[in-house]
Amino acid sequence: MMEVSGAPVGVLLQRPWLPVSIGDCRLLAKIWFGDSAYHILLTDMTCVWEERMDSAAIQSRAQELNRRLRAPVKAFFSHLCAVVQPCLSGGGERADGEAQISLTRQEDGDISMRLKSELAGLPFYWEFHCTPASVTLVCAQLVRPLLAMSRLLQRQVEQLGGLLARKDAEIQDYRENGATLSRERLQTDVFEEQTYREDFMAKALPVVSSEQQDAHGFDAELQHLYASVVAHGNARKRRLSEERCVEEEDEEEEEEEERPAASEEPDLTPSAGVGSVRTETAESDRGLRPNGQTEATRAKMADRAAVQQSLPVTCSPAERPASKPKKKKVGLFR
Repeated sequence: MMEVSGAPVGVLLQRPWLPVSIGDCRLLAKIWFGDSAYHILLTDMTCVWEERMDSAAIQSRAQELNRRLRAPVKAFFSHLCAVVQPCLSGGGERADGEAQISLTRQEDGDISMRLKSELAGLPFYWEFHCTPASVTLVCAQLVRPLLAMSRLLQRQVEQLGGLLARKDAEIQDYRENGATLSRERLQTDVFEEQTYREDFMAKALPVVSSEQQDAHGFDAELQHLYASVVAHGNARKRRLSEERCVEEEDEEEEEEEERPAASEEPDLTPSAGVGSVRTETAESDRGLRPNGQTEATRAKMADRAAVQQSLPVTCSPAERPASKPKKKKVGLFR
């Protein structure tokens, strides 16, 4: 199955931003290489560029840049990964100088990276055509993780300030009970958070602003913090997704349990309705027979029918044979 949509969801997000130097350009890069596809992100803190390529696009570009190349993608893609990854992972060019990479900014805002190396003794060329990334991708890969990192670091600073305040209280208790320092140079001032913040901003901010190369890179500790924040966010998303799936399954089970009870009610109602319709139709048919009977006559006939139907119910089986001979005797005497 061919990969066509770049890195799977969450895989590229877990990759750290690495400082990269290409010529005079200092960038942050995030790369993912699959079996026959890749997805790269580059930023200079002014814009974010990306390129994602599937197997068919890689095959087409490789033949365009290397006219004599007739090999399938898997035959040369491993070589491309081995050459590109050191260049885009903060390692610069390869030690043997085999790979050469250059970056060019286009007038339309895109950037192009050209790579030259050797494959089976022949020159192998490759180009990355990176276009500005969408706002959604930038927020997911850079903005939200950085905001989470800043909140985490802020909480760490607050906890450290509280710890220093407790340490000062402990030292003051020692002094009040007669403890003294063996060396005067170990004595410290009482920690005041507001004073410390003002002094830190006054001294550190100009230094950070002047060191542009450090402002565009993540050191090892920040990369670890970035990876921890992203991993925690992915775990939280998976947990919420599993909870939603469980809730949906419970709702489906409840609907299945309620469905038979709801289907039984309409089965009884139509049957009663059909019976009543048939009864009314039969009675209307009897009332509409063309025999010239009036409403009063039909009412009497209905009363007689009711009486005749009720007689067999009220009479006992012993009285029925006795009534028939009595009618025959009356007939004989007449």
